[in-house]
Amino acid sequence: MFEQRYATREDLDAAMRLGCGYPMGPLALLDLIGLDTAYEILESMYRQSRNRLHAPVPLLKQMITAGLLGRKSGRGFYTYEGPDSPVVVDSAPGVAPVDPGEVRAVRAVGVIGTGTMATGIAEVFAKRGYDVVLRARTTEKAEAAVARIAKSVNRAVSKGKLSESDGAAALARTAPVAGFDALSGVDLVVEAVAEDLAVKQEVFAALDAVAKPGAILATTTSSLPVIECAAATERPGDVVGLHFFNPAPVMKLVEVVRTVATAPDVVATAHAVCAAIGKHPVHCGDRAGFIVNALLFPYLNDAVKMLEAHYAQAADIDIAMKVGCGLPMGPFELLDVVGLDVSLAIQRTLFNEFREEGFAPAPLLEHLVTAGRLGRKTGKGFADYTAQ
Repeated sequence: MFEQRYATREDLDAAMRLGCGYPMGPLALLDLIGLDTAYEILESMYRQSRNRLHAPVPLLKQMITAGLLGRKSGRGFYTYEGPDSPVVVDSAPGVAPVDPGEVRAVRAVGVIGTGTMATGIAEVFAKRGYDVVLRARTTEKAEAAVARIAKSVNRAVSKGKLSESDGAAALARTAPVAGFDALSGVDLVVEAVAEDLAVKQEVFAALDAVAKPGAILATTTSSLPVIECAAATERPGDVVGLHFFNPAPVMKLVEVVRTVATAPDVVATAHAVCAAIGKHPVHCGDRAGFIVNALLFPYLNDAVKMLEAHYAQAADIDIAMKVGCGLPMGPFELLDVVGLDVSLAIQRTLFNEFREEGFAPAPLLEHLVTAGRLGRKTGKGFADYTAQ
């Protein structure tokens, strides 16, 4: 990924820190371990597995040859004050820079959908002063979605995280609607419907017919090609991916996904809007999994394969990754939270795009989904939650 300039090193590291709660990003971790040490470990894994996903990438060898070993040499993916120093001197903290371009004015935002992600995104925008139009298939569903937003806002007020007046103002700025025509005046539309390409394309075709010229059309897809949504419109340059993380009011990360057709000012505007609502935008190209899921789900899939091979018990693997790597959750805990059906769909998307043998979904994951054991939402997944 780094070799292909798919995303900057800062965006890769920030994505995994903010999207997964990792204590540090993968490139910073490689610098800490030492690139030569990491290379030897990967070489050993590859010799045993013959899985190309474990083979060290050529860039590692090139950097080692050049003496760029990470912190121990003072230079690796980052440059440090000196050998063995943890202080980075060539990378300023904060949001990664965006190519200059005129930023479009965004004052009113449309959100399409009534699920947890849609209501969370609408709440975020409303609390930051944007006028929000929440569109559902029926007025009743739209009003019910706004009622859920009100419940969340009132909970924030009761906890002292939001003033009563600010909460009331946010709700007053949120309008439930049932038709697409009500979105004709918004500057940005965020689609957050089911993770089904045909459904999303139908939505984008409808938006293309009503959205005003210059309006930005965004999808929150976590794994589908953004360009496929753009192809359903006559304005592909105005289409961008805005992958929020759940729960949207809490999680800081947003992956800004540019397609081959996305206009530079659309990317710049998406970046500016994310910063304005208190999020940390990272930029990446339009490929399966974007940054976080492309790195996270092969790791989760490998954990399932490890369990299948009776290499270790699920609880021991979870404890090892939490204690050994400082992760907030082990792989099986996380799979149960995400949902095994959602995880399987993402893993299939990765495999279908890259055709790497190592990306093939673990059979145990498929069997559990077939059996209806989807994780916490059904009460059983890798663990049994019914007795808790």
